[in-house]
Amino acid sequence: MNRVQALLGYDKELLEKAKMHFAASVRNNEPMDAFFNGTFKQWQEDQSGKNFEQPYIIAWITYRKYEWMFAGLWRSISCIENPGGGFTYNTELLTEGSEFIGRLIIHYNKPFRQSYPYALTSLDDLSIKEILREPYTMTPFPGYEQVNLDFSQLQSIMLQQEPSWMSALSHVKGIYLITDISNGKLYVGSAYGNYAFWNRWKEYSQTGHGGNIILKELINQNGKEYADNFRFSILETRSMNAEDDAIIMREQYWKQILASREHGYNAN
Repeated sequence: MNRVQALLGYDKELLEKAKMHFAASVRNNEPMDAFFNGTFKQWQEDQSGKNFEQPYIIAWITYRKYEWMFAGLWRSISCIENPGGGFTYNTELLTEGSEFIGRLIIHYNKPFRQSYPYALTSLDDLSIKEILREPYTMTPFPGYEQVNLDFSQLQSIMLQQEPSWMSALSHVKGIYLITDISNGKLYVGSAYGNYAFWNRWKEYSQTGHGGNIILKELINQNGKEYADNFRFSILETRSMNAEDDAIIMREQYWKQILASREHGYNAN
């Protein structure tokens, strides 16, 4: 018996009726963010094809290169075809092996595009990498110079109020950059006032545009999902004692340097 099978306690009868789901990013839509948000069920149920034509789904989420985190055993109850394309499943999370959700990390060198293999055919290729003492949680704040968030990650951080991110983003003022990865256009903004970056970026997480004129037009025209194209980074930070006027002056400097008025999304 494979060690992964023995650990989870799944018998051969169940495995014969199960598919593995190796969940990876889909159009900047990260399954790990959905896991943190508590929306992995909905994330998994939205499929482009009829991928779960078995009663059971053993779900794994991409963790590191060739490593996957256990996301539970699911029962597939029903499936409907959507008028606009794709399929929506109705699933329920089962209790078998649930104590290892977010804790069991396996090694699996997934063949290209093999995201939904039959459980029995792929089981022997899985090996236990580690078992975490506590369920995996969001990556702690990496330092101001290392911030590079997509929109779904930003939403997760704000929704979870992850302590290290909340503390770091609340205690400095500064200048941030939003990059539209669909066309390379830039938006330069400033963060000051109470809780500075945290409050400012929270607005973006809620609206997608943060009240900025051109970004608001983009969201209104294309829907909030257009914000999935945005990446958030920090250009520079200053002490909370810095004058707000000094922060605004630095914002103007970066707009000039990056030509974000002429070629980006800054309107003034």
